[in-house]
Amino acid sequence: MNFPIPSSVERAIRKFGNDISLARRRRHISQASLAERMGASLSTVRRMEKGDARVPIHFFARALHVFGEIRALENLLDTASDDIGLTLMDQRLPKRVRGKPGASGAL
Repeated sequence: MNFPIPSSVERAIRKFGNDISLARRRRHISQASLAERMGASLSTVRRMEKGDARVPIHFFARALHVFGEIRALENLLDTASDDIGLTLMDQRLPKRVRGKPGASGAL
């Protein structure tokens, strides 16, 4: 089943590809050299830099690794700072907690 890609997702991937291209050029790395370091084909790097949404995410991750920026991917949706998720969890917390019979309640 193929769902259409939302335009905001297409824009984000295009921007990410453009950013990879800019980072590569600023580091004076050729597309061929980046492809070799990533273990990818030259056409994959070209498609990635054009923002082709069909390029698997692991190639974007490999490019980040080559640039020394893999931590950015690791922290994209860090659950410890996921304000929406934490708020939703807190809303489901019980209003009070009752101890079990015979338990002292001390830690």
